[in-house]
Amino acid sequence: MDRLRQTALDWLRCRQRAVLVEVLQVQGSAPREAGTRMLVSAVQCAGTIGGGHLELKAIESAREQLRRPDGAMAAWQAHYPLGPALGQCCGGAVTLEFRVLDAQALARWPSVPPRFHLQLYGAGHVGRAIVQALAPLNVSVDWIDEREDEFPPAELIPAHTRRVCVDAVEAEVDQAPPGAFYLVLTHRHDLDLLLTQTIARRGDFGYLGLIGSATKRARFWRRMAAQGLSEDLLARITCPIGVPGIEGKEPEVIAVAVVAQLLQQPACALVDAARALEARV
Repeated sequence: MDRLRQTALDWLRCRQRAVLVEVLQVQGSAPREAGTRMLVSAVQCAGTIGGGHLELKAIESAREQLRRPDGAMAAWQAHYPLGPALGQCCGGAVTLEFRVLDAQALARWPSVPPRFHLQLYGAGHVGRAIVQALAPLNVSVDWIDEREDEFPPAELIPAHTRRVCVDAVEAEVDQAPPGAFYLVLTHRHDLDLLLTQTIARRGDFGYLGLIGSATKRARFWRRMAAQGLSEDLLARITCPIGVPGIEGKEPEVIAVAVVAQLLQQPACALVDAARALEARV
């Protein structure tokens, strides 16, 4: 479940009166797309419909309705030409729908599938930083390591991240769905090589990233080529990982570069991965 929908469920459970604001329709340039949602209570907001004057007016309108007695709040819509009405330079127009947050509104809220499923191998400094960088995103993560004491306490691990502590971590590769993303950054080079080979042989990965230098890449590629992995398959493996041009070796900096690279992967990654099965080694 995405974080905002989970927040809506939590607010319902604790009987917090709120308004669900949804971008119903957009014309021209607008700060957010149709289907974007925001929650507004008398004292707090969750999510965003794009900020600026539009969001300010939406919050004011929602709270004006919340000041009315229970049972007196019906769903309504408002149309905002962003330039003429609000002085925003986007140039488009947005129609918002406001409705009381209740069980019916939650039932109408479609579940949004995760952007991607990631198998993250390694609970060291970089692995922990990547998990935290992914925390606010709608993703699904299997965080895998053989060292139980490397994982942080359960309450510090995001809800969408599943901790997996097993001895034979390479066996987890078969548990991932087709098109999954993989990051390999364990504490042992021999394990990195074993995992990279195992994942590559599946052939259906949407993204496979291996932490390391150009020297490590050259050594690993020679060994994997000797094991029969094709040049085309090796060319699909990313090493070093992270968006080029981001300088710094601090785990948090690396995490930002890596998460940005994951988000750059095309929506057709699953299709590309399925096609790659034809060239499976």
